[in-house]
This record gives sequence, C-alpha cells and structure tokens, in this order.
Amino acid sequence: MVTSGHAPADTLTATFAALADPTRRAILARLAAGEASVTELARPFAITQPAISKHLRVLENAGLVERGQQAQWRPRRLQAGPLREVAAWIGQYRPHWDQSFERLDAYLRSEEARTAGRSERKPSKRQTGRGREK
Repeated sequence: MVTSGHAPADTLTATFAALADPTRRAILARLAAGEASVTELARPFAITQPAISKHLRVLENAGLVERGQQAQWRPRRLQAGPLREVAAWIGQYRPHWDQSFERLDAYLRSEEARTAGRSERKPSKRQTGRGREK
C-alpha cells in the first residue's frame, strides 16, 4: 500500500475500508435516521449480535459511528465527518466527470442531428418495401 504519509489518506483508507462492506453501509443508512442500540441495529440482519458489534467496531475505528451512554442504554449515532472528507476527496474528480459528460452530450447531440436529418428525407422505395413485386 502506498501512502503519502498524511493523516487524511489514513482517514480515507479507514473510511473506504469501513464502507466496503454492505452490512456496514446499511448500518450507516439506519443511523442516518437517528441513533439506535446494537439490538435495534442487528434486527434486520441474519447475523449474530457479536457480528454486528464487530461491524460497529470497524465503523467506530473509522470515526463513522459514535457510542453514547444514557444510563444502561448505549446508543450508536452517525458521525458524518469522515463522509464529508470522502465527498471532498471524490469532488476533486468532478471536473473530469463534467468534461466527460460534456463530450458525451456533444456526441449524442451530433448523432441526434444526423439521425434527424435522415428521418426528414423521403424514404426510398427500398426503405418502404414498395416497388417489390410479389
């Protein structure tokens, strides 16, 4: 693995590693609606509570989830900071995507104009099927 030695790369690596698992992404989606207990988070999955706890530990280590404490209840809540860092990192590639979409749009417009030019012409006998004798 190549790193630049900067902390943001380490944060990005941990965040992307945490996001790589669909169960962890589903947990984050649930926490986006509000805090929840481990039991509540485990409910929709066909896995054990210890397995959910392991997923939560990965998310906590990446800074994506925070553990609270209210008496005996220890709710988990979403921490969006690392997601903003990911969005900023991905955002630096937006000009490239925009240019690609602009080129695609120009190509599609030229194809549409070329196709429209063909359809405006009167169809030949060959195109209409007329002129053939049965």
